[in-house]
Amino acid sequence: MALAGKKKAFAEAVLKGFSNKEAAIKAGYSAATASAAGSRLVKDPRVAEHLAAVRDVTAKGGGAEPEMPKFGLAAALQYSDPKAFLLAAINDPDIEPKERINAAKALLPIFHGKVADGGKKEGQKTAANKVAGGKFASAAPPLKLVGGNR
Repeated sequence: MALAGKKKAFAEAVLKGFSNKEAAIKAGYSAATASAAGSRLVKDPRVAEHLAAVRDVTAKGGGAEPEMPKFGLAAALQYSDPKAFLLAAINDPDIEPKERINAAKALLPIFHGKVADGGKKEGQKTAANKVAGGKFASAAPPLKLVGGNR
């Protein structure tokens, strides 16, 4: 599974030869806590697995990183509609589950609007009209001719 965000930036910096503290700072962690963050990140199982995989491929003479997810910036630029982009991100098995969940959360309001989009008073009025209507609703008053010349 591919790394994302600060963990990916940290791993790339470590692979370039930076110390754990320097790599944490480059990844965006605070300089005051970078030493602890670097130590913690190196011990993170996913980061350690990624570092080991890259180093293993490099040691075998491949010289390239392991295969990364196919859904990158180039794939994102293919979509002009945000809805289609988010659907593609949700359905891509190569993307981290956390990122797929975030895409689903972003897409949720598109498919399921709020219950009372118009506001509280409008929602109450709509509910009242719904209750007042139906087959037991009172009939419209009869029409009367008012002051007409015949």
